[in-house]
Amino acid sequence: MATVAATPRYARRRRGNHIATALSIGAAAFGLSWLVLILLVLVVKGVGGLSLGVFTEMTPPPGGVGGLLNPIMGSLILTVLAVIFGTPLGILAGTYMAEYGRHSKLTMVVRFINDILLSAPSIVIGLFVYEIMVATMGHFSAWAGSVALAIIVIPVVVRTTEDMLLLVPNTLREASVALGIPRWLVIRDIAYRAARAGMITGVLLAIARITGETAPLLFTALNNQFFSWNLNAPMASLPVVIFQFALSPYADWQQLAWTGALLITVTVLGLSILARMLASKKVLT
Repeated sequence: MATVAATPRYARRRRGNHIATALSIGAAAFGLSWLVLILLVLVVKGVGGLSLGVFTEMTPPPGGVGGLLNPIMGSLILTVLAVIFGTPLGILAGTYMAEYGRHSKLTMVVRFINDILLSAPSIVIGLFVYEIMVATMGHFSAWAGSVALAIIVIPVVVRTTEDMLLLVPNTLREASVALGIPRWLVIRDIAYRAARAGMITGVLLAIARITGETAPLLFTALNNQFFSWNLNAPMASLPVVIFQFALSPYADWQQLAWTGALLITVTVLGLSILARMLASKKVLT
């Protein structure tokens, strides 16, 4: 062993290993340092604007006093509608791909298109919905915004549903079918139950993905200075308000933009942590 350790080739390999390890650690530390810096600036600037009024008052005019109630409620409405529209379609598509058409040509086509949608720029989705809904109806609306967000939700749910169902052992399906249970009951009561944690994780990841989307909402839901339940009219959302207030020359609007960005960051962080807990089956079994 001492002879091998003393050879020049072993020494070169050891030096190369040390250099590669140091470079890897340095690259990771460089990336994390910027992330920590961004989060630190966000916390310092955002915490100063936190108050009860942020959650109870409407967005103010320049120089006025107000909060972020209408964009927060608007974001919740748009997100809930997007999940209601996108989740069933994503689960059904993922179920077909994993349970019925696992090796069919249609599944290959759907999987290919789904992969494209996963990486498609959200602004392209916003323009697409603008063309088929906003331009057709002649006005912006919450319906159009929720459809744009639902299109972003669908590929995430499809991918996670298919992957989770494929992890369910086929022996469970075979044993259920051997007992005479219909296939749809096998999927509902056996496969879904076994893959439940992963499927819920996919939905949470999809929600985290759409929480901070701004571009598609600029072309669909636009914005509203006031709170409104009318889904057929423009509706405020937190990402769009942050975008507009951050570009404004008014200090009070800029402060609200920092506070709104902090709220979105905390929400996404919480959803990501919950998704990881579910993925590790520490919450649901």
